[in-house]
Amino acid sequence: MRKIFLIIAFITAIISNVPGQGIGSPGTIKDDGRFTASTKQLNQFFRRFNGEESVDGTVRYYPGDSLYRNIPLRKGFLNILFDNQTSSLSPDLKNQFIQTTLSEVYPHYLNFHREGWYAEVETIFVFKGKREKATLIMKIQSEGLGYEWVIDQVIFEPFKNLFNKPVGEQKDFLHPLSHELGFMNLRRAFQDSNLPESFTANSYKPDYLAIFLYEMKQNNLRFETVSGLKFHFFQIQGWYFEVNQFNRPGFNTGWLISNLVRLGPGDKETILKYIYDQE
Repeated sequence: MRKIFLIIAFITAIISNVPGQGIGSPGTIKDDGRFTASTKQLNQFFRRFNGEESVDGTVRYYPGDSLYRNIPLRKGFLNILFDNQTSSLSPDLKNQFIQTTLSEVYPHYLNFHREGWYAEVETIFVFKGKREKATLIMKIQSEGLGYEWVIDQVIFEPFKNLFNKPVGEQKDFLHPLSHELGFMNLRRAFQDSNLPESFTANSYKPDYLAIFLYEMKQNNLRFETVSGLKFHFFQIQGWYFEVNQFNRPGFNTGWLISNLVRLGPGDKETILKYIYDQE
């Protein structure tokens, strides 16, 4: 399993370079042929979002530097960190997000090591001789003196119908006086029934990741490749956005915000359930 962590981390770190985005004078970014760098890596997306590198991407800014997290610099970067070709985000929604992020009272920044962002990794596995898609939801956690990516959930179609727990009158059950029989009627649950999940608590939720790891340990699952990658962010208070990589001609390329939602009460939980396939 550790090998899979390293494979995915390695692939994330070496995402292929794409044609450049245009950059103008300090604090401004112009969408013309003078652009010299796209947002090639996700780490660069973090730096540009926070205003922690020069407009041409050659200088990294640190606390104490005059342009570190400079507001005009950040505004220029934020304006080019959206997918402006295929997404249907309204200019008004993007402006509201930028205003929230650049607030003079409480500016917002992305933090690589802070919770509130997730990687959604599309992979291909061979399961019992057949190629199958698996979606891994991953997050950063602290480990020793550093951090590591870990798998938090797996979404795997072959497991979807493993547990079909009946409800209501269709659900089989053990009589409440079963204890008086020494629970000898457990035969009903374990031998006579094809749905042993019927006899679990109402709160029972299958642990698909545990099943996934078990099948791997039984050599029924073999990792083949990563086929897609995107990121989900909740670190900006009151907002959710999704980041995808766009490898295409022109200047609006690299890692860009492809989806943006202003969060109302309960929206974050709803989106997380959707990401984790728990609806």
